[in-house]
Amino acid sequence: MDTLVIVVIITALAFDFTNGFHDTANAMATSIATKALRPRVAVAISAVLNLAGAFLSVQVAKTISSGLVDDAKITPAVIFGGLVGAILWNLLTWLVGLPSSSSHALFGGLIGATWIAAGGDAVNFATVVTKVIIPAIASPLIAGVVAATGTFLLYNITRRAAKGKVRAGFRHGQVVSASLVSLAHGANDAQKTMGVITLVLITAGVLGADSGPPLWVIFTSGLAIALGTYFGGWRIIRTVGHRLTKIEPQQGFAAETSAATVILASSNLGYPLSTTQVTSGAVIGSGVGKKLSEVKWGVAGRIAIAWGLTLPAAAAIGALAGRVAISGTAGVIIVAAVLVALAATFYLLSRRNKVDRHNVNDEPVASPKSKSKPSVASRYAR
Repeated sequence: MDTLVIVVIITALAFDFTNGFHDTANAMATSIATKALRPRVAVAISAVLNLAGAFLSVQVAKTISSGLVDDAKITPAVIFGGLVGAILWNLLTWLVGLPSSSSHALFGGLIGATWIAAGGDAVNFATVVTKVIIPAIASPLIAGVVAATGTFLLYNITRRAAKGKVRAGFRHGQVVSASLVSLAHGANDAQKTMGVITLVLITAGVLGADSGPPLWVIFTSGLAIALGTYFGGWRIIRTVGHRLTKIEPQQGFAAETSAATVILASSNLGYPLSTTQVTSGAVIGSGVGKKLSEVKWGVAGRIAIAWGLTLPAAAAIGALAGRVAISGTAGVIIVAAVLVALAATFYLLSRRNKVDRHNVNDEPVASPKSKSKPSVASRYAR
């Protein structure tokens, strides 16, 4: 393998890492919010199960490596540009605490970079519509309806039981349901990086067309997403666990179980779902199932806007990065330098309003001495 291929593989694993900490909330936000699991224990369990889930299936990986774009018309530099678009969008939405879709960031980045480098004919739009757009619309709605129904039934079934025993019982149940979501997340999201690395190897001539991911690709992809998960995307955990609706153990159990069911079923069918959208839809559904007015629709609306912006925004960034990267070695170096500089900037900005395992369940308190407008990050996180 030449140097560029190695650089792109490393970048793909870096995206996988950001996918892990960006999407930790998918599995563990509700369990942390209800105190069913301590924050550090929750992310540790999630990390292990993400790694295990990576070995369950390769159908999603094949969709990405052989169905999304025409591998005969692109180069590793194009894929590098797409990955940069996905990573930067992940970091930006993490900074402001928005549970946007890492999956759609990846798809958008690849589509934008491919389109600018090889034209629209190199993008398989039929696959994009049937396996990305339609599932993106349907999956959170399905998960929301299932979670709403489940929550309604659970509250009615247990309404005469002692509240303390009910809450304790469902907290134990959440350990199982959250673990299932973590397993499902590894089965679906780790495969996306597997598919990208396989696509790189195909375009570089290392693997034949329509090849599946080798074992080392499966393992490294699973390990990267597991490490990212362990670091914990605390900002997004706070948003999903507290800002959408007040979560009780019954709701958390219903939301997690419905999300896991939808994600695992879709993984076996080769649909690269946004686990973020599925989980957020399930959390909103659990609020609707308990009491419609308890859903914070303003926050839900901002999240929905981010969902709509993710694919085109990542596509625009990916197109720009891809256009520079395909110009040659100097272009790749420039794009890599910009990526590192912006990533460092986002990290330093995050330190101004630090969210970690110690304060993830705390509500932010406005300073009485300051009447200035809240920062972008705090506005979105509320």
